[in-house]
Amino acid sequence: GLEALTSGFWPGPPGQACELPPEIQDCCQRFETFYLAKHTGRRLTWQPNHGQADIKATLGESRHELNVSTYQMCILMLFNSHQRLSWQDIVVQTNVPVEELKRHLMSLYVNPKAKILVKTTGGERDKTKEPQDGDTFMVNTAFECKLFRVKVPLVLGRTGAQDAPAMLGHQAGEASGSTAGGSDVPASVEEDRKHLVEAVIVRIMKSRKTLEHNQLVMEVTRHLTSRFQPSPTLIKQRIEKLIEREYLERSQQDRRVYNYLA
Repeated sequence: GLEALTSGFWPGPPGQACELPPEIQDCCQRFETFYLAKHTGRRLTWQPNHGQADIKATLGESRHELNVSTYQMCILMLFNSHQRLSWQDIVVQTNVPVEELKRHLMSLYVNPKAKILVKTTGGERDKTKEPQDGDTFMVNTAFECKLFRVKVPLVLGRTGAQDAPAMLGHQAGEASGSTAGGSDVPASVEEDRKHLVEAVIVRIMKSRKTLEHNQLVMEVTRHLTSRFQPSPTLIKQRIEKLIEREYLERSQQDRRVYNYLA
């Protein structure tokens, strides 16, 4: 699916463009032609940092559907035409911001349950697990998983700490609070999740115009449950922030009812 929002409805600053695979660029161009033919005076800016993709992959003798971020899709599709790629090759050919690229690339080889790629270290023994000059990567043909659909969780690039398994982000970043089981969530993931919760709240309220608090919480939870389980406290916090920024207002007749402000 694809969502086109005005810049005012995208929480957070715009992301940096990356080099999308030719197949995806063609789809983007066709959508732009369609969209701009219907809407004059508008400009589309793609947000790859909020996207996700499902990729059908053959890894040795096993076949899987990989649920990955847009940045990870850009990395993996390079291996359609290359058996082996160096870290420098991936940096140049994807044009993803380096710190983000490290995080998304590491997620493809540090987690034993989602070890899609294999890294070969070119120099000294790798103590940080981060990709470095001299490292090369190839598809893990020995990958095994009983599940056909494999969701690749993100890691925090600087420490290698694994993200909550349900977090992916796409399509928008995802909001915060505690994860299932009370495990700690990296700060960057918390910020992404806050942005995602706000974006979902705005989308729902723009459509419904008026909603009672519990109904809005249920709607937000239903929209996000496939990505992560937002807590009612988190949703309430993001509602308050949107009221402060004048996206929403409380009804004067009932303080537990919210109105959307156009």
